[in-house]
Amino acid sequence: MNPDLPPLGLIAGPTASGKTGLALRVAERTGATIINADASQVYRDLRILTARPSAAEEAAVPHRLFGHIDAAVAHNVAAWAEEARAAIAAVHAQGGVPLLVGGTGLYLRTLIDGIAPVPEIDPAIRAAVRALDAPALHAALLSEDPGVAARLRPSDTSRLARALEVVRSSGRSLADWQAHRVGGIGGAVRLVPLLLLPEAKALAARIDRRFEAMLAEGAVAEVEALVARGLDPALPAMRAIGVAEIAAWRAGRIYRATAVASAQAASRRYAKRQRTWFRHQSPAEWPRTEQLSDSQAKEFATRLLVDGLTR
Repeated sequence: MNPDLPPLGLIAGPTASGKTGLALRVAERTGATIINADASQVYRDLRILTARPSAAEEAAVPHRLFGHIDAAVAHNVAAWAEEARAAIAAVHAQGGVPLLVGGTGLYLRTLIDGIAPVPEIDPAIRAAVRALDAPALHAALLSEDPGVAARLRPSDTSRLARALEVVRSSGRSLADWQAHRVGGIGGAVRLVPLLLLPEAKALAARIDRRFEAMLAEGAVAEVEALVARGLDPALPAMRAIGVAEIAAWRAGRIYRATAVASAQAASRRYAKRQRTWFRHQSPAEWPRTEQLSDSQAKEFATRLLVDGLTR
C-alpha cells in the first residue's frame, strides 16, 4: 500500500456477484479504465452468455480486454497476463487508474504474484501423457512425482496430466517450478482490492434468474452462431457454461427445461468453486463484503484514487 506506487483497483468475486455494476459505478466516479480479468469474457462470440458488459456499458467508460479474442483461439492465463500487464502500463502512462474486474482467480494470482517459468512440453510426451486414463495417470504420477500426486484427486485428469508431463519433460516436479514465480506486478503497484462474496443461497437464486434472462436476451442465437462455425469442442469458448446445454437443446437432443436446469446447476457449481477459492486463496487482509452498499462503493472509489478525491 505504498502511496507512491501507481494504483491498481481490483474487484473480484464469483459469477453474478455484481462485479460489473460496481465497476461501472466506481469508474464513473474515478475515471478508471476497466480491465477484464475473466477467462470467458475475452471471447467476442459470447457477450451474452458470459455476462460481458453490454455495448452501452462499454461505451460509457473505457474498457480493455473484453471480447478481443476469437472463439477459434485457445486463450490462456499466460497470454492474458501479458496483455493485462501491457494494458495496466498503458493506463498508468496516460495518468489514469486501471481497475481489474473478474472472477478467474488463477488469472489474478498469476498477474499479481507471477507465473512459474515451466519450460515448453515436448509434444511427444504431451501426446503420450494425454492418452492415459485417470487411474494410469495417477499411478504414473505416484511413481514419478509422489509429492504432487498426494495433493491431487485421483480423478483430476487435467491436473494429473499437467504434473506428469512437466516432470517427464523437465526432470523436475511441478511443485519445484511453482515455487519460483516471475513476472508478477504486485510489488510495483498500490493494489486496492475488494471481494464480493454474496451469501450462497442468494447468489444461486441470482444465477438462476440471470440464465433465464440470458436466453431472453439472445443467448440462443449466440450459441447457434458459434456452433455453426464447426469449431473444436475442446476449445475454451466451446466449453463455456451454457454452450453445450443450449446446443443440445437446439439440436433436439434434450428438452429446453433440461438444458436450462443443467446450465444453471453448472453455473452454481462454478460459483461455489469461485467463492471457495477467493475465501481461502486470496490474502486475508483483502476487504470482502456480501452485499455492497452505496457508502462502501464510494469508500472503495476514494481509496482507489491517489489523491483521495472523487469527481
